[in-house]
Amino acid sequence: MKQIVDTGLPSIGQPFSWAVKAGGLLFTTHGPVRSDGTLDTGPIEQQARLTLENVRRAVAAAGGRMSDVAQVLIYMTDERDMPAIDRVYREFFEAPYPNRSSVAVRALVAQGMCVEMVVYAAIAP
Repeated sequence: MKQIVDTGLPSIGQPFSWAVKAGGLLFTTHGPVRSDGTLDTGPIEQQARLTLENVRRAVAAAGGRMSDVAQVLIYMTDERDMPAIDRVYREFFEAPYPNRSSVAVRALVAQGMCVEMVVYAAIAP
C-alpha cells in the first residue's frame, strides 16, 4: 500500500505527489521549487541547492535521513553544469554516496528550470 508523504510543498496543479512511500521505499522528485510554489530560475548552484533542500525535506517528512537515499537521477539542461551540481551535491551527501545517474536533456517542464532530481530512499516503515 502506498502512502502520500506531506512535504509541505504546495500542489502545482499537475497530477502527481511530491513524495510517495511504499514497501519501505520513498519515491520523490524535485526541482528548484520554492515553498510558495514558484520556481527559482537563478544560477545553477542556487537551483541545485533548493532542489536538494526539497529532497531533504521529503526524506525527513518520510521519517528518513539523507544517508537513507539509495539512488539519485539528475536531469540537467546543460552538461557543463555538472561540476557546480557536484559541489552542491557534496553539501547534502557524503561517502558512501548513493548510486547516481546524470543526464543532460534538451529542456525541463518549466522555462528557466535547469535541474530536476528523482530520488529513491530505503526508509524503514
